[in-house]
Amino acid sequence: MHVVWLKRDLRIDDHAPLAEAARRSHEDGVPMIALYVFEPEVWQAPDADASHLAFVVESLAELAAELEQRGGRLIRRFGEMTEVLAQLSRECAIDTLLSHEETGNAVTYARDLRVARWCTRNGVRLREFRQHGVFRPNPSRDGWAARWESHMRGPRAAVPTRFVSPSATIVADGDAGLWQELGLGEDTRATLRQRGGSREAAANLRSFLLERGRNYRTTMGSPELAWESCSRLSPHLAWGTMSVRRAYQGARRRLAELAELEQTGAIAHDDAVAWNGSIRSMISRLSWHCHFIQKLEDEPAIESSCMARATESLRSEGDPAIAAARLVAWQEGRTGYPMIDACMRALVATGWINFRMRAMLVSFASHHLWLDWRSFAPWLGRQFLDYEPGIHYPQVQMQSATTGINTVRIYSPRKQVEDHDPHGTFIRRWVPELARVPDEFLSEPETTPPLLQTMIGCRIGVEYPEPIVTHREAYRDAQERIFALRATPASRAEARAVFVKHGSRKRHR
Repeated sequence: MHVVWLKRDLRIDDHAPLAEAARRSHEDGVPMIALYVFEPEVWQAPDADASHLAFVVESLAELAAELEQRGGRLIRRFGEMTEVLAQLSRECAIDTLLSHEETGNAVTYARDLRVARWCTRNGVRLREFRQHGVFRPNPSRDGWAARWESHMRGPRAAVPTRFVSPSATIVADGDAGLWQELGLGEDTRATLRQRGGSREAAANLRSFLLERGRNYRTTMGSPELAWESCSRLSPHLAWGTMSVRRAYQGARRRLAELAELEQTGAIAHDDAVAWNGSIRSMISRLSWHCHFIQKLEDEPAIESSCMARATESLRSEGDPAIAAARLVAWQEGRTGYPMIDACMRALVATGWINFRMRAMLVSFASHHLWLDWRSFAPWLGRQFLDYEPGIHYPQVQMQSATTGINTVRIYSPRKQVEDHDPHGTFIRRWVPELARVPDEFLSEPETTPPLLQTMIGCRIGVEYPEPIVTHREAYRDAQERIFALRATPASRAEARAVFVKHGSRKRHR
């Protein structure tokens, strides 16, 4: 039989391995199945979370129904991948294993190499297809944007109308006790996180392009407004319930519709301009999605090593006990900085926060708290329902100033309050200790007069912590250390090499 190995591609639309397996089955008469394996080594890795697993299980249930409607079968198994393949091959000879390429963490990278070796030893043909707009091999960063654009404009893989399934019975493992077997515990975000499945993805894309997205370009930075104005496609792109190409083509179609609507007078010019800007911003971010994953594809070591090797020892000094205490305060949203704490608590509860606030959280941990990014990156990955290793690790390094080429951004938590939540709507929702703090003191609650603190029930150091560090001092120290390192000839030379390998050549239009 032909086996389609599902990984982070839990959809039936624009799924090249499924389409190719269906075509082959009809041509050669060899039946096919779709296979998803719950691998303990993957789900017990330090970046995996129960909410990720729940999203996957929801998506698999929908996909199984889609396959069954077309005569197909989805088989779930539990175990190490090559052992599962060996057992499956004893039940029914495997002719071809088809899958998408995956740019994952070190665990899945090593697993993919083992699977390739197993296929070679056992005479199984292995066919891998490009996933999204990430190229393997990538000849160069020169021309990457044009190659990406060409892939996105290309035809999507057709949804097969009928699958040829094996007549023999192939037993699937059940989901009962899965969380316990994988050691993940319960999904603590179950009531607040997004749901899995391609129907949810399609609904999000449709509502963004037709209803919610008009002000995306101007509101995406707001921790309050972004919940509605952002596309919220990120978990669906990360787990593959929608392809980047489908999102891209949907956005392009909407741009064409808007141009026609404006030409006929069906939409006002101002509305057309706002919609146009927002949808083009979304398309840019789809390009960035693949641009960052390409970095990990080209250099897997950046999951654990600084892109600019000269920064490896940048944060090596300091008291480990202080660093550990600071890390816990940051993780729990108890730093004494309202915007930091509100964003962290919102993220931990829901699995999502907008990009600007993600960047601020990492910047604060790296620069204000002076924590090595490796001490918190896996934990932070667990919090994101849309965790994508290829985006996560390059982004964490970029915000931590260890790439050698990106602008050093050290956010002012006070300014973020003033710019994005001046009346505290978002902060008061997630940090209820600050509910009665007046607006004028909200960005720096420690400046609230002591008597007023007592009256409103928010005593700094009691109900709400004092700032864990002093912003001005932390900002100055971080800048001095980073820029002193970047000024060295060795760092400058290394930065040029990093840019050649990973730097963007062209802004997406």
